[in-house]
Amino acid sequence: MNLAKPIDSTFDNAHDMSVQHLSFRVRDAAYALPIDLVREIIEYHDVTAVPMMPAFIHGVINLRGNVVPVLDLAARFGFELTKAGKRTCIVIIDLPMEDQQQRIGLVVDAVDAVLDIDPQQVVPPPPFGAGIRTDFIAGMARNEQTFTIILNIPQVLSLDDIRQLSLAIAKGS
Repeated sequence: MNLAKPIDSTFDNAHDMSVQHLSFRVRDAAYALPIDLVREIIEYHDVTAVPMMPAFIHGVINLRGNVVPVLDLAARFGFELTKAGKRTCIVIIDLPMEDQQQRIGLVVDAVDAVLDIDPQQVVPPPPFGAGIRTDFIAGMARNEQTFTIILNIPQVLSLDDIRQLSLAIAKGS
């Protein structure tokens, strides 16, 4: 998967976003992230808790011998931790961090589809009312009667927390 385009403030400009996005649900709201970040989607399974991490960091999983931090998007958005259901899954993404790729798992309630989002249908985040912090939103893609919230992944993931988790994992191994 080619991740040549770095993730940075260009997410604020709807015209710079990739056309294809993975859409998913968190607490009945529709969200999306650029498909070029997605490595794979796996069935939800046991996550090992890591002490002294923020509540939204579920812990880690073993993905084919690699330790992958897992973040609960619902908890990150201020909701209760996700209770796994039939459609709950973990979206594995590769995020450029400094000089390397950081693999991260995102717990979502359900994955919907890969959407072709026309940049002309993307509007800036509202100043309020989306149910999550506006700095988490890169844009809002208009659907027929609703919106799909396109996430600003670096803001959502709290890269400092992910770095701390990576350091904690490295010290423990």
